Parts: sequence; structure tokens; C-alpha cells
Amino acid sequence: MDAGIFFVLVGAVAVAAIARWRGWPAPLLVTVVALAASFLPFVPTISIDGHVLLNIVLPPLLYSAALDVSFVSFTRSLPQIRRLGIGLVVVTAVVVGLIAWWLMPSLTLPGALLLGAIVAPPDAVSAAAIGRRLGLPRRVMTVLSGESLINDATSLTMFRVFAAIVAGAAAFNLGETIWQFVVAVVVGVLVGVVFGVGLHQLRMRVSDPVVNGTFGLLAPFGAYGIAEQLLGSGVLAVVAMGLFVGFNAPRTSYTTRQQEAPLWLSADFLLESFVFAYIGLQLPRVIGDLQDGDVGPVIGLALVVLLVVLVVRPLFVYPAHAWGQWWQRRRVHKWEQLDERVSHLSDDRRRRHVMRVEQVRAQLADTKLSWRDNAVVSWAGMRGVVTLATALAAADLAGLDESAEHAIVVVAFIVTVGTLLLQGLTLPWLIRALGVVDDAEAQRDARELAAVRQRSREVGKSYLRDMRREWADRHGEERLPAFDAFAKRLVRVESDADSAQLDDRPTHDELAEMSRGWLAVRRQVLLDERDAGNLSEEVMHELITAMDAEELALDTRIAHG
Repeated sequence: MDAGIFFVLVGAVAVAAIARWRGWPAPLLVTVVALAASFLPFVPTISIDGHVLLNIVLPPLLYSAALDVSFVSFTRSLPQIRRLGIGLVVVTAVVVGLIAWWLMPSLTLPGALLLGAIVAPPDAVSAAAIGRRLGLPRRVMTVLSGESLINDATSLTMFRVFAAIVAGAAAFNLGETIWQFVVAVVVGVLVGVVFGVGLHQLRMRVSDPVVNGTFGLLAPFGAYGIAEQLLGSGVLAVVAMGLFVGFNAPRTSYTTRQQEAPLWLSADFLLESFVFAYIGLQLPRVIGDLQDGDVGPVIGLALVVLLVVLVVRPLFVYPAHAWGQWWQRRRVHKWEQLDERVSHLSDDRRRRHVMRVEQVRAQLADTKLSWRDNAVVSWAGMRGVVTLATALAAADLAGLDESAEHAIVVVAFIVTVGTLLLQGLTLPWLIRALGVVDDAEAQRDARELAAVRQRSREVGKSYLRDMRREWADRHGEERLPAFDAFAKRLVRVESDADSAQLDDRPTHDELAEMSRGWLAVRRQVLLDERDAGNLSEEVMHELITAMDAEELALDTRIAHG
């Protein structure tokens, strides 16, 4: 590793650590400190190819984010996510491109649209961090996180199209562009699912968490690279793999989950710190590369583009959400009108119809955002790693003259830093000022928690009754008091998170196996309730984490005799 990159990494991590300690948004502080440090003579100058940066940083960040997203909430909010992740990116790219071409014709229309594709996709890293810290409702977090998972695919597909036009390798064809996007989506998702299934099967069959964690680190790069080679979207491949693995993670061993969580937290922390430090360090250099006569016009263009990306987002978000809600209400009305037509069907088919109507109604209610929610979504448009990496990659394109290359890079960097500072610094204030909270969500979580605990307790007791009969057959009635005492301790563990003692040495292994079975049936209850739609994934993960701690305590006691 280059010494300069190492020192930047260490400095970025140190600043980010201070930000976490103080409760400040780490990406913003790292960017500001790096921007200030860039003027110091002893700070090293580093340069990384945009394609290399994209291929190294993007896959693990996307995969880690996808692991944390609720697949159920993602699919339920997919219409909103799709509108923002595809529609808003396309609109932003076109509007920015046309305005940039009008203000600076020397960019040419393809070059201006290339600039639009570069600055179009927001990066939700800092927005998600702020939202989690301030307790944004899950429906808002799902939209923001989901948008960040797919908007990069739209942006990179447009970047490829306009880069080919700029280089003279192709002419713009709307039908061909749409076809390229469809191929990118289909191939990317298929590759991601294949990788996800393979990685999940490995995690189910291999008990070594170190091996599972290592393959988990490698898989995003493999999915991304293979999908890109097959003309698919590497972004969607990684996202599809992450959603599949994350949804099925509760079925794997608890050791794999406990190894994976800190591993990805550390990887995210390191990569995000470096990227935002790199943004701050490079801004003065890219501005310095401009010729004297270009500084004023390019800075002016950058400020106009920054204003455009800030304004276009809310102008798109509110009408798009209103249209989506109107479309959903039409669906509900359509399904309700079918009630009379299904009266002659069998009871089972009528029951399925009623369930479908309830699902559509629930989706309408769950995906409805208030004007306050949409205000937060509208202002959470900070740019990040994809804008940075594609801007650096554009600097190496054939077909652009040197002044246009520098202009695109400078505009992209100023927009990135500007959105980080303007929106990132004011987003916490906006959330607090609007009071964007959901008291009903906490109440709903409490009801789900109480219901699933009751069912878990009943299933666990049923399991213990079966084990009691087996115990009596194996050891005789006279050993039942020992079993009953241990079973009572297990039931108490569910309430006080203590660990049941394995103090009966002749039956030590049997009691340990019974404890694992007790945990397994309770975990299965959570999965069943999640799959039935009665338990949110977020609440399920909290309970799974508590059970993992119980099993760790059990194994620790066994290991120490």
C-alpha cells in the first residue's frame, strides 16, 4: 500500500472515531477536516483511478447495506423506491444535462448528459446514519436505504451509455438504451440470486464462522465483477445477493451472525472514512487543475448544478408520492370491486381473495408518507462515492477535451461536497424541527413483541413437555425432578437473560442439547411469524440477537465445564 494512502486511512479513521464518540455525523466531519488538511504542505497527494475506486469500494458498501435492509419492507416499498431510484435519477440527469449544456455549450450535449448521470445518484450513507441516530420511522429509512441500493445501477447504466457516445463508439438510441437497462437489471439480479443462494448454502453447511466471514467478504466482488462482465448491473447483483443472504441469515448458525456483524461494521467504517476523506482532499486539487480563464465559469456552473440537484428532488418527490398513493388506492378499489364476482368461488379461494385485499390495503397504509416524511426524503440527497468515482473515471474518457474533463470533475466534486455540507449539516435540524417520529410504530412493535413472546413461550413449553416424556422413558421417573428444575431455569432465562446451569454431570450433554432445541423452536416461531407478516424483521432481529446471546452463554458454560 502507498504510504500516502495509509496515512490518509489512519487520519480518516481517527477523525471518524472522534465523530462517533461525540455523536456527530462522521462523513461530514471527515470531509471538512480533509478539506482543511488539503491546504497543509505536508499532507500527501494521492490519486486513485475512478474505475479502481468504484470496483473496490462500492461492492462491499452495497452488500453491507443490503444485509441490513428488511427484505419484506423493501418489497412493500418497492414502488416508491423504484420511482426514486430510477425515475428521479433519470429526471435529475436530464435536467442537469440540459442546463449544463445551455450554460456551457463546449461540454456538448452528450458530455453534459454524462455530467448529469454522474451527479444524479444520492448516497444515503450519511442520511441513514443521521436517521438512525435521530430515530426516523422505519418507513422513511426503508425508502432512503432502498433508493440508495438501486439508484447507482441507474446512474452507472446511463454513465456507460453517454460515455460510449462521448467516445464516439455509439450514437444515442432510446430503444437501445432502454434495452441495455433491462438487460442490466435482469442479468444483475440473476447473478446476484445465484451468488446469494450459493453463499447461503455454504453458510448452512459450514459451521466455521471464519470461513463464512471470509467468503462473505469475497462474494460481493465476485458478484459485481461477473455481472459487469456479462453486461449486467454489478450494483443490482450485489444488492440482490445481500437481500437474499440477509433475509435468510436467521436460519444460519448464531456464530456466523455474531462474526459477521462486527466484520461488516468495521469494513463500512474504514471504507466510508477513506472515501469522504478522499473527497475533501481532492477538491482543491481538481479546482487547481482548471485553467485561469475557466475557473469562474466552471465554479458558476457547479453552483448552478448544485442548486438544480437540491431543487429537482423535492419537485419530484411530492408529485411522485401523490401519484403512487393514487395508483395504490385504485388497486384497492379494483380488488374491492371483485368481492361480488368471487361469491361463487370455493371458501378457500374466497379466503385467499380476502387476504389479498387486506395485503393491498396494508401496503397502502404502510407506504404512505406524510408531508413531513417527504420533506426529510427530499432533503436527504447527499452525493457520495458513486459521484466521486464516476467523475474520476470520466476524466480518462476519449472524446472529451481537457477543459471539459476538468469541468466535469470540478462540478461533480463541488456538488458532492456542497450537498454533504448543506444537506448533511441541516438534515438533523430539519428532522427535529418537523418532529418526524412515529409513536404508532413503537406501539405496534410492542404489540408484536408481546404476541410473539407469548407464542414463543407456548411453543417452548410444548417442546419441554415432549422432552420430559423422552427423559422419563430414558432415565426413569425418579430423575424427573432434575429435569423439571432445569426446565424451570430455561423458562426463567427467557425473562431475565440469565444462563441456565448445567450442573448435572451424568446428563450434561443431554441437557445442553435440550437447551439448544429450546432455542431452536423459539427461533422458528420468530421466522414463522415473520414469514406470515405478523412480525416486522426489525423486531425479529432484535429477538434473534438476544437468543444468540443465550446460546453463546450456553456454549461458554459448556466449554468451561
